[in-house]
Amino acid sequence: MIAAGKLPLMLCFLAFVVTFVSTRTITRLIRDGRGPFRNQVTASGTHIHHSVPGLILLMVGAFTAVGGPGSLGWRSFAGVLVGMGTSLVLDEFALILHLQDDYWSGQGQLSVEAVTLTAACLGLALVGFSPFGVQGVDGIELSFRLSATGVFLVDGVLAVICALKGKYRSALFGLFVLPIAAIGALRLARPSSIWARHRYHGERLERSERRAAAFDRRWGPVLLDWENFIGGRPSGASDSTASTV
Repeated sequence: MIAAGKLPLMLCFLAFVVTFVSTRTITRLIRDGRGPFRNQVTASGTHIHHSVPGLILLMVGAFTAVGGPGSLGWRSFAGVLVGMGTSLVLDEFALILHLQDDYWSGQGQLSVEAVTLTAACLGLALVGFSPFGVQGVDGIELSFRLSATGVFLVDGVLAVICALKGKYRSALFGLFVLPIAAIGALRLARPSSIWARHRYHGERLERSERRAAAFDRRWGPVLLDWENFIGGRPSGASDSTASTV
């Protein structure tokens, strides 16, 4: 059972996951030269990346959600389109960011990170860990709302601090789980972050570099194995992306 009103979000989540799994399966079959799929999709000789139909689906879904009827059926339809479109766009997030086709490169694994983080946050929102929306109870509704607003503001500030410290995953998950944002905000920033560049010097900067290096040595291979398992192993040298937790 899911909470009332969350059917569109559940369909969005399912469409997001199914689309990503299907897309990666097809692209890996194309890469291996297996299956009925071709190596490219073209229109008048122009290669069309799957982020293009993803953008179209995303826009149609967004316009349907904003301007369509408010019935559950239409909202569910919009949720499916948004889930599919977002998945297709984020699967080529690295291409959009770097403006080059690095789908099977080490840099291309950034797309896998973007997809897995988005799926995790959608899942948290679906099961109820949401920073938005406050439910009050009659006479004490105002106090519930004020308390929840205060917690949300603190949570938002901590998430911003995590982002400034270069801990983007902690910032994202911290919006849903307050202790993650608090821990990320209290710990040392990563040495390449905006926070470290403006606030760390001398011994503190060295401590940040040592801690980041130790963290990456321990968890970098785990993250890399996960990305290879989900998105496929990159071609050529195995470039590892620095962790930003």
